[in-house]
Amino acid sequence: MNDAGSDCAHSISVIVPVYNEACCIDQLLHNLNPLKNQCEIVFVDSGSTDNTADQISEWSSRCYFHSPDKGRANQMNYGASVSHGSILWFLHADSIPPPDALSKIQEVISKGYSYGCFRLKFDSMHPLMFYMAFMSNIRVKTRKIAFGDQGIFIKRMLFDQLGGYAPIPLMEDYKLSMDVKRAGYALRIADGTITTSERRFSSGGHFRTMMMMQSLQRKFRKGDNIEEIARCYSNHKEKDGKI
Repeated sequence: MNDAGSDCAHSISVIVPVYNEACCIDQLLHNLNPLKNQCEIVFVDSGSTDNTADQISEWSSRCYFHSPDKGRANQMNYGASVSHGSILWFLHADSIPPPDALSKIQEVISKGYSYGCFRLKFDSMHPLMFYMAFMSNIRVKTRKIAFGDQGIFIKRMLFDQLGGYAPIPLMEDYKLSMDVKRAGYALRIADGTITTSERRFSSGGHFRTMMMMQSLQRKFRKGDNIEEIARCYSNHKEKDGKI
């Protein structure tokens, strides 16, 4: 389903969930500088203990918000609630969007689509990262499932209709894509590439992390308990000193 023929002059709100992102937030802020006067930008923190808040507030004191509930899904839902754009663009703090991202999003919406993402690549020369990016882009094309590191964007009308992101501790982006498919809407890939950090793979071992993530996705598709899936993910990170 699409809604061709609707008004294409849509405003965009960029929503970035953050938590202890001091190591990478400067790069994102630099890349968002050209967009400052072209769209609304909202950062939603869930209790950072480093200087993430200071860095964002120094960049712009008007775009920093604190989510009353922890968890990325809750942060993004809160960001949507305080934003005003008719298109919501959810961007990870360790991602680098293409410089013409806004026009590419508008192009997709102008063709009547309500949901989309960008092609993905990683900031790494590791062969497994090329493989992961390739498989992620194939997944979007064939299964119409987008993940958060691909810069998901969605019309607010559809986001509200679906009830936003499910308030679950993991796989909220996977669930949103499934909800969009069930509602009969098509996913469109924008003509651009978003570059995402490999940090979650390199810290835990590229192959081991890749296999772990594939296993958790299978469990989610089977309908396994999401709290148990999240515990498995947290245990993986704890073993590698990430949390």
